[in-house]
Amino acid sequence: MWTCEFDAELWEWDGGPDATSWVFLTLPEDETEEIRFRSGPPRGFGSVRVEVTVGGSTWRTSVFPDKTRGFVLPVKKPVRRAESLDVGDSARVRLSLLDG
Repeated sequence: MWTCEFDAELWEWDGGPDATSWVFLTLPEDETEEIRFRSGPPRGFGSVRVEVTVGGSTWRTSVFPDKTRGFVLPVKKPVRRAESLDVGDSARVRLSLLDG
């Protein structure tokens, strides 16, 4: 299982006045290239299944391709709350690719 660690800043995507806002972090360019190389065929929306650890929180999710940013990782509110993170904060991330 391929794993990487990096620091990234949380940012908010706002889909407009009637949309829910989401909080993401952007994977570094080097890690994006490795994921593209190692992940095999993409799933829906080009997503790749991963396991993520930030602080004491570990969860399974997907990273998603973004045309301008490479891969982005959604960070749900319960994780941000548990780790005392907010938009603009930097987080240390451990990310592992999952099979299939």
